[in-house]
Amino acid sequence: MPMNSGLLHKVLIPIAAIIVFLILWEALVWFMGWPNYKMASPSDIWPAYVKYADLFLLNSWQTLWRTVAGLGLAIVFGTAVGMIMGFSKIAREALYPLLVGFNAVPKATIVPIVALMFVGAHDFNTVLIAFMISFFPIAVSVSIGLSTLEPEYRDILAALGASKVTIFWKIALPKTLPEFFGALKVAVTLAFIGTNLMEIVSPHGRGLGALFDSGKTNSDYPLMFAVLIALAALGIVLYYVVIALEKALAGWAVRD
Repeated sequence: MPMNSGLLHKVLIPIAAIIVFLILWEALVWFMGWPNYKMASPSDIWPAYVKYADLFLLNSWQTLWRTVAGLGLAIVFGTAVGMIMGFSKIAREALYPLLVGFNAVPKATIVPIVALMFVGAHDFNTVLIAFMISFFPIAVSVSIGLSTLEPEYRDILAALGASKVTIFWKIALPKTLPEFFGALKVAVTLAFIGTNLMEIVSPHGRGLGALFDSGKTNSDYPLMFAVLIALAALGIVLYYVVIALEKALAGWAVRD
């Protein structure tokens, strides 16, 4: 019985919610009498997937790997910078204003600058923007997790002869994991936003963003909405990958 209950909550309820959302969307378009060049309905979107199946497979993969690459870089460098700020008060006071100021700048204004700086290097540009837009929450979460570490635990291990490396692995790292995975869930969606922005703006754009821009140019609204749904689906998949990693690495902090 517990297994069936868990399956119901984790699989069937989200699927049911998506189905209800699609039905309400279809009903709203039908009730308002909107043509598909004003608001596409779910029944308009499926033919777009069938018509452009090859393009969706190719561009979805391009968007996904660039997003994952940018997110991976954000995890590496964000964790490193967060550790520096978490362990050093001077570094924290010096770097925080810079990080906050950079994060306050709308990334939509940075995308065309990067696209012009590295014309032709579309893969690099896209990965860079995905990295830049998802770096901040990871660095801040790691910094907060380490800076709020209880000094009693650290002092006890130090008194027992533990090295700083041991203290980090035994106390600091587990303490930081809940904050880290919380920030990573946010960073996943931000990375997709950065990737999509660059794919739309870049003159050599590829990926789902470029496919969306193509639909906009040709006034193909079903294609545009199909791209949005595809981006949402990729974001959901990557989000649940993070949840699986969280349960594997920090399951003790996960509450049902």
